[in-house]
Amino acid sequence: MAYDFDQLIDRRGTNAMAQEGFRTYLFGDEGPAVTLPCPDDETLSMWVADMAFATAPVATEAMAERVRHPIFGYTGLLDDELFNAFRGWCEHRYGWMPEQEHFVTARGVVPALRDLVDQATQPGEKVLTLTPAYGHFQKSCQRHDREMVLSDLVRGTDGDYSLDLDDFAAKVADPSVRMFFLCHPHNPTGRVWAEDELVAMTDLCLANDVLVVSDEIHCDLLRHGVSHTPLASLFPDADQIITCMSASKTFNLAGLGLANIVIPNDQRRELWNDRVASTVNPISLAATTRVFRDGGPWLEELRTYLDGNFAMLQSTLADELPHAGFLVPDATYLAWVNLGHYFPNDEKVSRLIAEASGLLIEGSDLFVANAAGYIRMNLACPRSVLEDALRRLVAAVHS
Repeated sequence: MAYDFDQLIDRRGTNAMAQEGFRTYLFGDEGPAVTLPCPDDETLSMWVADMAFATAPVATEAMAERVRHPIFGYTGLLDDELFNAFRGWCEHRYGWMPEQEHFVTARGVVPALRDLVDQATQPGEKVLTLTPAYGHFQKSCQRHDREMVLSDLVRGTDGDYSLDLDDFAAKVADPSVRMFFLCHPHNPTGRVWAEDELVAMTDLCLANDVLVVSDEIHCDLLRHGVSHTPLASLFPDADQIITCMSASKTFNLAGLGLANIVIPNDQRRELWNDRVASTVNPISLAATTRVFRDGGPWLEELRTYLDGNFAMLQSTLADELPHAGFLVPDATYLAWVNLGHYFPNDEKVSRLIAEASGLLIEGSDLFVANAAGYIRMNLACPRSVLEDALRRLVAAVHS
């Protein structure tokens, strides 16, 4: 391989949330008092959804080139380079060509979700999503005092999840529901929705005049042999679908704070531009433009490496924790593992594992509903780190 995904990189002293910000996020108000079996800087961080890999060299090269120009004043999208790189990426990978006039940027997908809730719904209106759900979906609603309506996915015996279309149809028909948060690919389960599922959900939304916000931030992180279809590509004439994408997950650039948002509706886009700052971070702009243009080879090797990590997890669980429920996800670098057999009372599984082993993972309490007994584990790490993590996990569960 041309890129070294086995490299161990020390993040201590960099203000990394993964390494230095875990106590409050994972354990809440009790965080400072939680006793771990090792010093904090010797814990193994597998919780927050960024990678332990160095980003693609083309990104660091682009940032270094920009830094050599010593002025970092207000910067906007005053040329076509970012959009052209983004559109070329989408066309090559997904056969989708978003229109330039629909293109805006945000400080990240989560900030975009929060802004869209505020802009597109009113007090007393509701937002629908599928569960288990990414916790920030709910936080985006709570931030603006909007109620979240939940449609539970159906868990199969093999660990797969399917859509309960009858329940979804009943929920979306509520006149108070004005927005649907679609996570595609789905976080935390890793499902890539099939075209017939996407069409069925979106037809119901459009028939009920419900705005669809499609969070597709994980769409590039596919297992080999799996394909992704942008929702908007299936409804080219609809202007009630907003697409949120970013290079942040794909290339480990989350700290740079830049996302690509496609808003076809003129009125909604004008409101966005009126309320959201039009400036961008010049370093983010340089890196994001370059990875969409030249980052494909790095991503392909990353996907191969991740496939190997998922195979290791699957084999280890089969051998050491045979009652754990796990299905290799279609996308993402996040493993969604059911440990309900070992923790039947749905204790705070992630805290118990941390206290026993120093392994930091996320538990069901950090997701919205329909997640009892599950943990989410970040596999975007060197294989030697994953081996250590799996040893700790197995020992902690058995203890």
